[in-house]
Amino acid sequence: MNTPITLSTELRKLVEARLEQTLRGVEDTLKQIIEKQDISAKELKADLESLEESFNVLFQKWSLELLYTLFLKNSTGFGELKKILGVNSRTLSDKLKTLNKHDYIEREVDDGPPLRVKYALTVKGKNTVLLALPLLYYSRST
Repeated sequence: MNTPITLSTELRKLVEARLEQTLRGVEDTLKQIIEKQDISAKELKADLESLEESFNVLFQKWSLELLYTLFLKNSTGFGELKKILGVNSRTLSDKLKTLNKHDYIEREVDDGPPLRVKYALTVKGKNTVLLALPLLYYSRST
């Protein structure tokens, strides 16, 4: 069901060059932050713990696949998401609720008739997909 995306050699080189440039930029930014800020170990630990919940949500099974699907489809109903992902209704419902609670997706209800529910990415969800895809690509290719 999950078919890997294959890129032409030329496109792969372009993606890899952009990823390297992005990684260098992130590394330089972090170095500047470290140099300019006096962060105690306690503050650093608190910052990392505040990120933990987001990581737990994103790296659960189906979360990134769901966000990626909504990125490609813009706005999609429950039935279509279930069909595309091949996931059972309960799991999909749970994931949608969690992603909605953490503001990665929004739920739009059309009272109908018939009643229809559509899901779409929020700005946070879209940005997360844009940041996660290069990370996933890079981690697969090395």
